[in-house]
Amino acid sequence: MISSSDISWVMVATALVMFMTPGLGFFYGGLVRRKNILSTIIQCIVIFAIVSIVWALWGYTLVFGPSIGGFIGSLANFGLNGVGAAANPNYGPTIPELLQFAFQLKFAAITPALIIGAFVERIRFKSLLIFIIAWSTLIYSPVAHWVWNVNGWLHLLGTLDFAGGIVIHAAAGLSALAAALVIGRRQDVENHEEMKPGNIPYVILGASILWFGWFGFNAGSALAADTVAVYALVNTNLAAAAAAVSWMAVDWMGKGRPSVVGLAVGAVCGLAAVTPASGYVAPWAAILIGMTAGVVSNLVSNWRASRLKVDDTLDVFACHGVGGIIGSLATGLFATVAVNATGSNGLLYGNTNLFFAQFVGVVVVGAYSFIGTYVILKVINIFSPLRVTPDEERKGLDLVEHGEEAYSQQD
Repeated sequence: MISSSDISWVMVATALVMFMTPGLGFFYGGLVRRKNILSTIIQCIVIFAIVSIVWALWGYTLVFGPSIGGFIGSLANFGLNGVGAAANPNYGPTIPELLQFAFQLKFAAITPALIIGAFVERIRFKSLLIFIIAWSTLIYSPVAHWVWNVNGWLHLLGTLDFAGGIVIHAAAGLSALAAALVIGRRQDVENHEEMKPGNIPYVILGASILWFGWFGFNAGSALAADTVAVYALVNTNLAAAAAAVSWMAVDWMGKGRPSVVGLAVGAVCGLAAVTPASGYVAPWAAILIGMTAGVVSNLVSNWRASRLKVDDTLDVFACHGVGGIIGSLATGLFATVAVNATGSNGLLYGNTNLFFAQFVGVVVVGAYSFIGTYVILKVINIFSPLRVTPDEERKGLDLVEHGEEAYSQQD
């Protein structure tokens, strides 16, 4: 039966998750240099707009439509054909399927927006738009189908992903790493110039919006106003807090002072890490997941910056990729049916099968996302160059791509 209380909660959660995309824009916009703030924020907004259309026309049916061999959905629901006020018993049996579509739209939109953090400050706007359509269709849709469609092959294997640790964060993180390799390093990084965030208050604002919106992201994924949603909400907050503190502690011990930016980034790492586990684990496990993510993501970020020549501008891989992998594997360890009867017990409770399924899911999705993104970008670059010219990069994308500036000269 349709439940008015479940409809109310999922509608609120849908709005919360939508708020996360502009929040991500401010988070990323604050981290880049002043001459690229506008272009970074608008990239997030335009991605939301484009993916909204893609998701309505063919994205939703490719993910949640009738499965073709467990690998991709048919076009039975193309253009939202057959998606309306009636519930789909497989996805939110107490809410209209149209609301399930709207909720999942916000996930489909923010995932490619995460990737741009790897190549901001040097990507052509036109090429970005082509990439977003291609990536949403060829990478996100198959991966989400494998894990979230009831007949997806990873779903049938037993892989659990409550709100997108594999589908969203691992996929985006590995795709970002591939994108950074294809597009190459920024000129100023090549010249060993110091790169400072252009607006740290924007970073804090964006991280705060993300933290707030993530309650809808995770708790809303219960698709009902029930106890699983409560666990997901509590776990989300605890993991974010634990990661913020653990990242700050690593900075404090290694650099002699706590970093404001580091604290904000750490919180986002914890949010990414708890996402796949939020509706399956007890609160104590969420704290452990967050603490682990804060430490490991910090170390990976510093190692990447000091040892590798890969210019993942805003450390999307270290934050979302590593966080998503940690949380997905931790689900295989700590998941318990005492929290969510529709899930499975993890390794800690004597079930080895779940950890194996989680490992397979991470490896397959990570590899597919990395290789697929690499190929997509190489193909796009043949007919639409990915990078702006060196002179345009020096001037900044705000002025070059949009003819506008975030700050007037008197500022």
